[in-house]
Amino acid sequence: MTRLLTPLLIINTKNYLEVSGDKALGLAKAAEAVSHKIGVEIAVAPPTPFLGQIARAVSIPVLSQHVDTDMPGISTGAVVPEIVKSCGAVGSIINHSEKRIPYSLLKDTVNRMNSVGLFSVVCVQTAEEASKVAGLDVDFIAIEPPELIGSGIAVSKAKPEIVSRSVEAVRRVNGTVNVICGAGIVSGDDVASALRLGSAGVLVASGVVKSEDWSNKISELSIPLKSFSNPL
Repeated sequence: MTRLLTPLLIINTKNYLEVSGDKALGLAKAAEAVSHKIGVEIAVAPPTPFLGQIARAVSIPVLSQHVDTDMPGISTGAVVPEIVKSCGAVGSIINHSEKRIPYSLLKDTVNRMNSVGLFSVVCVQTAEEASKVAGLDVDFIAIEPPELIGSGIAVSKAKPEIVSRSVEAVRRVNGTVNVICGAGIVSGDDVASALRLGSAGVLVASGVVKSEDWSNKISELSIPLKSFSNPL
């Protein structure tokens, strides 16, 4: 399994109309160009219908926005990990605030991801939840207070203690898990603040998707990562 480097920028495009059709590939190509130019790790999580198309078209990591535990075969409508992998994706976001799942199902999902050889980026809402999830064999935990998602108010500034407490809580349980943060990240300064709090990267969505110039915005968010990373 190819390793995801840190610090990491993950762009979750969600299902905004701004990334419908061929526009989803346009954003992914913009992220790829910035990743190569600046020399930082950027992953994209496109709308599910475009997962395979984008994974084949770009060299940067591609993630699914969600997976289910359903098995291949008679599982109509499910997002099956084996199919996600066959599309060329390297992992998936799991348990996002807009797609929460019970802890027992989360545990099963992470186990399925590991058995298939896919990365898990598990979203949590509190430091306490981060600590609990750290006990699973996950790769990344993304701390995202739901009230700040899409607000334009960065968690790294509005509630920095949530980020630092989550980092500390996860380290006490499993020092190999990387903690990233999201919710309201819209500027390079927001990213720098997150990194200073111990975050290994950021998860962004509308701050990029709804920006007027994808390349410029992705570059702005990526530059702070460069000073915390080695050249790719």
